[in-house]
Amino acid sequence: MGDILAIAALIAASAFAVLVLILTLPILRLRHTVDATTRMINDLNDRTGPLLGDVNTTVKNVNVALEQVQTSLDGVNLQLAKVDTMTSHAQNVTANVANLATVVSAAAANPLVKVAAFGYGVRKAAAGRRHAETEREVRDTIKQQRRAARRGNS
Repeated sequence: MGDILAIAALIAASAFAVLVLILTLPILRLRHTVDATTRMINDLNDRTGPLLGDVNTTVKNVNVALEQVQTSLDGVNLQLAKVDTMTSHAQNVTANVANLATVVSAAAANPLVKVAAFGYGVRKAAAGRRHAETEREVRDTIKQQRRAARRGNS
């Protein structure tokens, strides 16, 4: 019985050795895959570090540019406020000039209308007078011709 146990132990040890040999191949392949993955991750880290540094620099530059744009926009808003003030002043001046023009126009128009009406009345009266004189002369001439014609017939 001692021999049988020794043989059984030898068979079990041989089976375990075969099992270890069979499992060694996938473990070695898995090790190569893990090594390749580790190299790829290290390579990715080596490449990503400078990219992240460049992205960080770009973000800082964008922040500086945005601050400059904000400063410029503040200046533009300040200038627009000044332009708005000037525009309201110009609007007030324009309204005052329009009112002044209306007052001057009304003040000048009334005497001008009176002068024009007076001039028209004078022309009308002069024309009526000339017409009356001409009419009188024509009547006198006709009367003289009739008198002369009566004297010549008598």
